[in-house]
Amino acid sequence: MSLICITGGRVVDPTSGRDGIGEVWIQDGCIVEAPEGNPQAERIDATGCVVMAGAIDIHTHVVGANVAAARLLLPERYSEIETPPEHWTGAPFDLTTTGALYAEMGFTLVVEPAVAPVDAAATHAELELIPYVDRAALSVVGNDDVLLGLLRDKASEDTVADYVGWLLTTSRAIGAKTINPGGVAALKENIRSFELDDTIPEYGVSSRQISAAMRKALSRLGVPHPLHLHTHNLGLPGSVETAVATIEAAEGEPLHLAHLQFYAYGTEGGFGMSSGAVRLAEQLSRHKNVTADVGQVMFGPTCTISSDTMTQFNARRWANPKKWGVRDGDANGGGIVPYHYKAGNKIAALQWAIGLELFLAIDDPAQVYMTTDHPNGGPFTSYPDLIAQLMDRSARQAVMDQLPKEALEVSALASMTREYSLRDIAVMTRQAPARLLGLTDRGHLKPGAVADVSVYRESPDKAAMFRRATHVTKDGTFIVRNGQLAAPRYGRTLSVAPNYDKAIVPHVGEAYDRRWGLPPESFNVPETLMRNTSPFEVVACRS
Repeated sequence: MSLICITGGRVVDPTSGRDGIGEVWIQDGCIVEAPEGNPQAERIDATGCVVMAGAIDIHTHVVGANVAAARLLLPERYSEIETPPEHWTGAPFDLTTTGALYAEMGFTLVVEPAVAPVDAAATHAELELIPYVDRAALSVVGNDDVLLGLLRDKASEDTVADYVGWLLTTSRAIGAKTINPGGVAALKENIRSFELDDTIPEYGVSSRQISAAMRKALSRLGVPHPLHLHTHNLGLPGSVETAVATIEAAEGEPLHLAHLQFYAYGTEGGFGMSSGAVRLAEQLSRHKNVTADVGQVMFGPTCTISSDTMTQFNARRWANPKKWGVRDGDANGGGIVPYHYKAGNKIAALQWAIGLELFLAIDDPAQVYMTTDHPNGGPFTSYPDLIAQLMDRSARQAVMDQLPKEALEVSALASMTREYSLRDIAVMTRQAPARLLGLTDRGHLKPGAVADVSVYRESPDKAAMFRRATHVTKDGTFIVRNGQLAAPRYGRTLSVAPNYDKAIVPHVGEAYDRRWGLPPESFNVPETLMRNTSPFEVVACRS
């Protein structure tokens, strides 16, 4: 492979401590040291540009049964690549468009955060069709009969870990996500709300016990990504109490909280809702074991997609347009409820403000990650606007000037003067997500790293700057050159393969035979199912 030198740009790479004009050298798909002498190389003039590692989105719903159902539910909104991304209609993009839009913004890895293990084969077949970027997936576990039965029967921590290890391996996941632990299972017994210490009648197991068992299992397996937790009471006034209790319940163990904005709601104010963002930020400052992605709300039509069937069932009355779908099934099922976040609506305005408060009040950008929980809070194509609002106080003030005063009166956003630096953006969207996923060769530009590099034309208009990269390389190959997409190429799907005791397989087999009439190996994701050569890459677990 030819030698490439990106020269003259401002290199912003927190891992190597670089922030200044310099060069980035690429050879054989990797970042390399600057060679001696003056070798022949393809030189990319990045004068006036910012050079960063490829960006990583750790939480974006882009494939799977729920995403497909959202497209089917909203045929009048669904459109393909001919619709510009700024004209987001609210239905998920098709797979080719998804990859293209991410690449144009300088992203090189995306993580689908909710794959039902029994649907893993079909979901991976979809995931592989997203071009330009590498992919990964989180397996949903926590409300399934096998795990709950193990906990009810007081199985050993080793046995629970063996089951989780088997599940992650066979479903080709990079980690595990637990969604409303216990609450989704309780919904099947006609229970409509579920707290941390409530128990599922059939199993006598609480949310606290499920989360603790999952944290310990992942730790025993050495899975780098900690438990990715979607806790209960999502989107309800007073949910800040749930988030605080969940953080404290982790007892110092690693934990990642998904879409924290939806749990940052107090109950003060004239319309029964207020911001609890500053309180949660203080909690994270005291609990460095906890990270969170925000799930920022951005104004416009969208479609909420979640395997939290309890929340989606309860939210069906807010559907806009007035149609929705909730399906039960093994473990979590799924719910689709279209929604429109309107700037003139007090609740939506406060949700937008709360997300920005979290970003600005959490001191360490390595503890908070940029997501919209696509498409739940808004499309991932709104990330450039979000970056602008974080980096430029006047950009968020321009939005605040259009919002109901009642919403801002119960938020601290107007008093916040912090502005993110380019280094902060690089930490939040590159360095920290790579570390969270256990990827030592990504998220930075040190020699030996995978040559995923993004180049942006520096501009006071940060939204325009980050909306379209001038150049992007994936594994050292240009997928964007001079602002134009190259022909589609396909990356790899990253997953873990932890060691586990194979004695768990017969136990799983008995449960699967009762439930499905099929052996557990029927749900494996074979490499032969994929159309591309070497579609998977294993991420090492800790010993």
